[in-house]
Amino acid sequence: MQRRRSSTRGFKRTATLLNDQIRRAGESRGFAVSRLLTRWAEIVGQDMAAIASPVKVGYGKGGMGATLTVLTTGPQAPVLEMQKEQLRSKVNAVYGYNAISRVRITQTAPTGFAEGQASFDHQPKQAKPKTEPEVAAQADRAAQDVHDGDLRAALERLGRNVLSKQKR
Repeated sequence: MQRRRSSTRGFKRTATLLNDQIRRAGESRGFAVSRLLTRWAEIVGQDMAAIASPVKVGYGKGGMGATLTVLTTGPQAPVLEMQKEQLRSKVNAVYGYNAISRVRITQTAPTGFAEGQASFDHQPKQAKPKTEPEVAAQADRAAQDVHDGDLRAALERLGRNVLSKQKR
């Protein structure tokens, strides 16, 4: 039987070497970070989970209380900023004490860097786009009260264009 040759030539990722030590350090302070990451939607609720995702839990020097870093998109950052205290209290309620003393919000663009892509998995499914006959019927209904024929036709065309355009 032939031994499999390693493609890493003895090198390993630092994260794989330090995972256990990081986990033990967090748990020694009474805080299991993995629970926060795996049950994020249950902890903070579907609405908040749809606009934010936990990135990192950092500990200050010598004392209890950690800083939770949360990732969100630019337009959602002010909404999340207003709910920072609620977010902190929900996370702390899970652990039974003030595990998180501070919440830091990090903004990102919806597209861009690999880690910064703001595709949060907790968003509800989008409705399917309307078919052409549905769009035409809705545009006709919207313009039916207009008495001028040319204006009504122009409004129907405008309505069809607006309603059939895919939202980005």
